[in-house]
Formats: sequence, C-alpha cells, structure tokens
Amino acid sequence: MATDAEEIFPQIERWRAQGQRVALATVVQTWGSSPRAEGSHLAVNERGEFVGSVSGGCIEGAVVTEAVAAMEDGKTRTLEFGISDEQAWEVGLACGGQVRVFVEPLQ
Repeated sequence: MATDAEEIFPQIERWRAQGQRVALATVVQTWGSSPRAEGSHLAVNERGEFVGSVSGGCIEGAVVTEAVAAMEDGKTRTLEFGISDEQAWEVGLACGGQVRVFVEPLQ
C-alpha cells in the first residue's frame, strides 16, 4: 500500500509541472475517534481534483472547497470538524471525535 508521500507528493509535482495551482491539506490535530492520523495529507489542484485523505471521506468535500479557495486568495486556513459523543451515539458510532486540518496553497 502506498504511503502519503509515495502517492501524494509525486502527484503534486505532476500537477505543478502542468502549470496547475495546488493546495495541501494536513491533519494537524485529532481528539477522540478520527479515521486518519495526524500528518495525513490531501492534495487538491485548481480543478478540484484531489489525491489522499484527511478523514476517510466524511469531510473531504469541505476540505477540497477550502483548498480551492486558498489557491484563489493565497491564504492558509485552519479547519475544525467534529462530532460530540452524544451525536455519535445517535448515528450509531461508538464515540465522537474532532479533527483540525491546516490548508495551505503551495507556491
């Protein structure tokens, strides 16, 4: 199985070689249950295509949207997503969790 570095960073270089803008999202902190560990990455190009994962699918759409916005305005962002223990039980999950994701446009 490919690691983030083996899959994501070569794709970033291909997109940049094609002249596309790219942003990188990184999980910087988690609390409770989180599908991806700190240090997990998701790279996004200016067309909204992405590679990698910061959540196993549940927040990728929001992160991609913010990554595209970061490329447009050149500003970094820190995003926080979470679900309380009570909300988690209501949907059949064992526990809640939170994740903080740093999004940066690459120069």
